[in-house]
Amino acid sequence: MADNLVTDVVLWRRKQLNLTILLAATATWIVMEVYQYNFITLLSWVAMAIVACLFFWGSIHRLLKKEAPDLSELEVSEETTMEHANMFRQWAEEGIRLVFHVSAEREWFVFAGVVALLFLISEAARHIHFLTLCYIGVVGGMTIPVIYVKNEHKMTEFGEKLRFKSQRLWSIIKEKFQKMKNKIAGQKKEIKEKKQE
Repeated sequence: MADNLVTDVVLWRRKQLNLTILLAATATWIVMEVYQYNFITLLSWVAMAIVACLFFWGSIHRLLKKEAPDLSELEVSEETTMEHANMFRQWAEEGIRLVFHVSAEREWFVFAGVVALLFLISEAARHIHFLTLCYIGVVGGMTIPVIYVKNEHKMTEFGEKLRFKSQRLWSIIKEKFQKMKNKIAGQKKEIKEKKQE
């Protein structure tokens, strides 16, 4: 169920939920970056608003002589906790498997691309605040997959062309390196022969 929800959100199948997530992310970014609130201040203000709303809700129920609100449903069940813990463990295991797969089993180009991407992220993080980087990640994570799904054929063709050109370039570089290596080995052999004479 959680996988379906994530897929629906990433592919914009639930537009109202997507807009809510984008508005919440934008509001959080504006409050914390533009108005310079820190996380603890923001969290305490949200908690105060929730406590005040619950207090007024309970008071209105008592004034109208209605049944007191049942708050027993606000507890987190053990099943839900275990389900989320198992889901988090599965994500962590998949991440670890992916790291080993990319670093040990994949092609050289995939490894180089992953290292380059991680380097770019580290350079961006050096110049951008963490919250801004998270906001860019949320917005990018919600827009890039949709663009990819709509243009998958064009991107696949471009990826194949790029891969073919990079493999051809790699073979040319490898060939030139081998020629240079043979030339150096030949010069060393000539020098040894001259010394022996």
